[in-house]
Amino acid sequence: MKPAPFAYERPRDIDAALSMLASSHGSAKIIAGGQSLGPMLNLRLVQPELIVDISGLAELKRAEVTGSELVLGALVTHSDVEDGRITDVTRGAMRSVAANIAYRAVRNRGTIGGSLSHADPAADWISALSALGARVTLRSLGGARTMAVEAFVVSALESALQAGEIVEAIHVPARPASAHWGYAKSCRKTGEFADAIGAVLVDPTATSARIVIGAIDTAPIVIADARELFGGRIAADYKRRFDVRMADALLAKAGIDDAAQRHIHVSVLKRAVLEAAA
Repeated sequence: MKPAPFAYERPRDIDAALSMLASSHGSAKIIAGGQSLGPMLNLRLVQPELIVDISGLAELKRAEVTGSELVLGALVTHSDVEDGRITDVTRGAMRSVAANIAYRAVRNRGTIGGSLSHADPAADWISALSALGARVTLRSLGGARTMAVEAFVVSALESALQAGEIVEAIHVPARPASAHWGYAKSCRKTGEFADAIGAVLVDPTATSARIVIGAIDTAPIVIADARELFGGRIAADYKRRFDVRMADALLAKAGIDDAAQRHIHVSVLKRAVLEAAA
């Protein structure tokens, strides 16, 4: 199939792009790398009247460390992270996630901002950035607002973006030297969408743990204080203390009724915990 007819604009700067979005009254779609929107257009799952191509906006390609966080423009690609063209304040966590997204051709064009905007629960950045405590800045002609990534993803394929807004930047806090990182996913074969994702940020020194269970039918489950999964406390022996029964109960409470599906998610989460402790 081919897309339904649409108008096409390539703005010269972000203000021009925002003006186009505002004047479209919700009938426009943003395209950058096009790795998600392109197939949806071809299948006519979306039929916008206008496509606004922001791929040439230099101000959305910045990557700089400000204070204790990395600020990434929405147009930073997966391969920019994978190849080390940006400073990885997460001490390798983001780079390892980026390297395992789909295929190299997708990573060359796909953008972090586009991945978040698409809000697919099986997307790597949604789970990984939520676990890392990242925030996202949204901009419209009326100004900017910033929120946590887990608040931005409302449900499957549904984000907090309002009409006339775009993702402008992602703010990733530096990973403390004492914090351990683990990330695992289950795919039927390399490059396919994940069936389950587990992301773990554990800091035994600070006695804290943040866990994300992704690739479910709605927004990922984010456990900002995950001590209950480790017997009530975080210590150096957290690998041994990880409670698979508590994780299973948490998933059941979240509405995942199928025991086999819960088992896959718990197994993947356990792999992430073991990776963090390695």
